[in-house]
Amino acid sequence: MRLPDLSLEQAAWAEGYRLVAGIDEAGRGAWAGPVAAAAVVFPSNCPDLPRRLDGVRDSKTLSPRQRERLFEIIQREAVAIGVGMVDPDVIIRDGIAAANRGVMRQAILALRPQVRPDFLLIDHVRLTQLDTPQKSIPKGDEQSFSIAAASIVAKVARDRLMIQMAQTYPDYGFERHKGYGTRVHWHALQRHGIAPVHRRTWAPFSRLQNLGESAESA
Repeated sequence: MRLPDLSLEQAAWAEGYRLVAGIDEAGRGAWAGPVAAAAVVFPSNCPDLPRRLDGVRDSKTLSPRQRERLFEIIQREAVAIGVGMVDPDVIIRDGIAAANRGVMRQAILALRPQVRPDFLLIDHVRLTQLDTPQKSIPKGDEQSFSIAAASIVAKVARDRLMIQMAQTYPDYGFERHKGYGTRVHWHALQRHGIAPVHRRTWAPFSRLQNLGESAESA
């Protein structure tokens, strides 16, 4: 597995950019809860930064405990961090692709007034509505420390919210699967139905409705 480094950031710094933000999201494929995004800016004049960020990589490859530990390191080392959240109703209304772009813009705007980034490194997505110079990078969380850090921040922020949400909706196991499509989640849906925080227009819920119709006609 490739580990991220500062090569992409250094290329931008060499072109004269100083406030380079890495952006990534979490929760895009979940059945319930928001999609989250984070933007992270690291200092451009810190040669020791790679050592300090040792262990930072794609959040999907880390355990919850590792993410929490690295989240604290990122908070300490970053110049600024911005986080955005988009609720399921917005995802349903606008579609996940538009919601994903929107939450990334939220995260970038949340960096202000601390910093106004002058270059963006974005995992996969291009934010055409922003005139800030940017680079869209497939699998960017495997290449850039800033994007990998953003993936960790977004994941930790969203996971914490889903754990809180489990207190309001205790029947679904959100504290365990964070709203993703697991067997536990599917069985809870069959027993308890759809909650307001579910992305109810998504395919799994059509299947749930079909199961109900089949049971009624049996």
